[in-house]
Amino acid sequence: MTRGAAERQGHAVLDLPSRGLKARKIAALLGAAPGEPPRRMLEIGCGSGGISHWFGTDGPMGWDVQAVDVEDVRMVADGYSFQLVSGTSLPFENGSFDVVISNHVIEHVGEADAQRAHLMEVRRVLRTQGMAYLAVPNRWMLLEPHFRLPFLSWFPRRVADAYVRAAGRGQHYDCRPLSSCAIERMIERAGFDWQHHAGRALRITFELENARAPLYRLVLRFMPDGAFRMLRRLFPTLIYTLRPR
Repeated sequence: MTRGAAERQGHAVLDLPSRGLKARKIAALLGAAPGEPPRRMLEIGCGSGGISHWFGTDGPMGWDVQAVDVEDVRMVADGYSFQLVSGTSLPFENGSFDVVISNHVIEHVGEADAQRAHLMEVRRVLRTQGMAYLAVPNRWMLLEPHFRLPFLSWFPRRVADAYVRAAGRGQHYDCRPLSSCAIERMIERAGFDWQHHAGRALRITFELENARAPLYRLVLRFMPDGAFRMLRRLFPTLIYTLRPR
C-alpha cells in the first residue's frame, strides 16, 4: 500500500447536474453521440455515478457501462454495473472495453508508482482500437480544487501537509496533481499515443453552458488550436484522449 493510502479522503463530486454536463463534454471529446452503435465503457472512480448513468442503458447513449470505485458514494445507481475495488488493479480481462474514463482519478491513487500502475491498467483493459479519456488537475494551477488553497500543489509534500493542517483542512495533502510534462511522459511510457484537448474542451464548455458569453463569442471561438497547444501547460485541468500505440 502506498504511503498515506488509508488516510486519503473522499473527494467525489456529488452534484448530479454537473456530472451530466461533464458526461456531455466527455462524449463530445470522444467523438460519440446518441444513436451510434453502443460501446462497452469502464469508468474508474465513478463517485456519484452520474457520468456512468448518463452513458449507460438508462441514459441517452445506451452503452454497456461498468463502473468501479474504492468506496460507494453513489447517488444514482441505475443504468450501469458497479464494483468496489482496492488499489489500482482492475478486475477485468485484457481488452475488455472500447472506452475507459479516468476523470480526476490519477491524482488520488498515490505516488508516482501507483499513478503509473493506474495508466498501465487502463492500457491493459482497453481494446486495441479503443480510446481512453484522462483528466487531471495541473500541478501548477493557482487554486487547488480539492482543498481550495492557493498554490497548495506547488509545494513539496511535507510543506503541503503543514499548509493543510495550518489552514484547518485536514492532516495531510492526499492528492498528487501532475504537470503536463510529467503526465505526458507517464502516458507515453504506458504505451499510449495522446492528444491534448485544452482548446476544444474549453469551447465545448462554453457551448454547453454559456455560448453567449462575450469572451467566447469574440475571442475564444476564433483562437487557433495551435495557440491553445502552446498554452496548455497553463490550463488548470489537463485533458487528454489516449489510444493504444
